[in-house]
Amino acid sequence: MDDATLPVSPAELCWDEHGLIPAVVQDALTGQVLTLAYMNAASLQRSLASGETWFWSRSRQTLWHKGETSGNTQRIVDIWADCDADALVVRVSPAGPACHTGRITCFFRPLDASNGASPDSAGPEGGGL
Repeated sequence: MDDATLPVSPAELCWDEHGLIPAVVQDALTGQVLTLAYMNAASLQRSLASGETWFWSRSRQTLWHKGETSGNTQRIVDIWADCDADALVVRVSPAGPACHTGRITCFFRPLDASNGASPDSAGPEGGGL
């Protein structure tokens, strides 16, 4: 099979048991990953209608418009589904930092594996986290 694009409709997306789909937000100009958020059908529909990102807040259990408070909106360039249609990449033109800390990206914390902990030892049983 070739790498030709195969469009997918929102109705074909595979939502999780909570009606959510992970959305990796990427700067369309630089390729930098900005954040990982979750969308439900309503936030995806609002995003498509408005041209700006809307997400579902799992902690507050409500829709939120990125940049509504900060002004750091994200204009959508395009949205891609992965091969299983169970995750999205939302390529955006950001109006400012993506992270609530004021950083450009939420991914500014490198994993420190220097203590020798293996992935198998992470988590409650292994004493990590």
